Amino acid sequence: MQDLGKSMRDLLNRQNLNSDYQRLIANAINDPDVQAFIKAHQDELAEDVLERNGSKLYEYVSQRDKLRAGHQVFAPGYEPKLVVSDHYVEVTYEPTEDTLLAQKRSMLKKRVHAVSMPKMIEQASFGDYNVDGEEEQRAKALRQAMQFVADYSQKPHEFHQGLYFYGNFGVGKTFLLGAIANELATLGYQSTLVHFPSFAVEMKNSIGKNNVAEKVDAIKQAPILMIDDIGADSMSSWVRDEVLGVVLEYRMQEELPTFFSSNFSMQQLSDQHLSINQRGEKEEVKAARLMQRIRFLSHEVVIQGPNRRPQ
Repeated sequence: MQDLGKSMRDLLNRQNLNSDYQRLIANAINDPDVQAFIKAHQDELAEDVLERNGSKLYEYVSQRDKLRAGHQVFAPGYEPKLVVSDHYVEVTYEPTEDTLLAQKRSMLKKRVHAVSMPKMIEQASFGDYNVDGEEEQRAKALRQAMQFVADYSQKPHEFHQGLYFYGNFGVGKTFLLGAIANELATLGYQSTLVHFPSFAVEMKNSIGKNNVAEKVDAIKQAPILMIDDIGADSMSSWVRDEVLGVVLEYRMQEELPTFFSSNFSMQQLSDQHLSINQRGEKEEVKAARLMQRIRFLSHEVVIQGPNRRPQ
């Protein structure tokens, strides 16, 4: 390639170039980024690249400067890049870091299907799950959550028993479920999180609309299901047997990973919640059948500590 300085001088000395255009092209050619690009690719570029691609260089510089200044650009959300194409310069547009981040967040959000869950789970992460020095239970819960993600990502087609988080109100059970779902999403796996008391109400309202089966199928077939706050409200026999029972039976048969969070231990859930219907009648056999499925699908992990929710 001929000397860059000589090429530029010859180009800008042309009499048919008006002064404004000449100034704009000169500024573009002299731009440090442009100079660095041409120097790096001088062996690939044609000798008349400056004469033929002056407008391309100006486009690159002007769009880059507008983007840096926060002004409207030709392709919002994208930044200009110089490339070599058939020995000449072309301008391409690539997503900015903010655009890539937004696209990533959108992609992750699509992989985490939340039903009546708090908004905070969208940002939940293992790194933000506070583990104080004396709270060994929280540290153990975090380790088991991280271990599940590691094991599942290595062998996603095998059965992996989920976790049954239980403990007092506000200790971070729901947050940890969200962190697991978000971490799995970054690895390409889909999860469904369901606030069960709200879902139970939705199921009752769906009876008149004749779409109960459709909603139950969507939940029971989720690749990874997280049932939040089970036992928080009294559960009718119908919800227990025809909704929760159907979901858990399917997931046990298909060996699909299932998580739970509750204020109750498994034994408390069985004795104080599932075995007594809304009429106060004991239905221990039905409760035992349901608990068999919960124990197959998950194992207990206690989380204790102070209430971390804003007062």
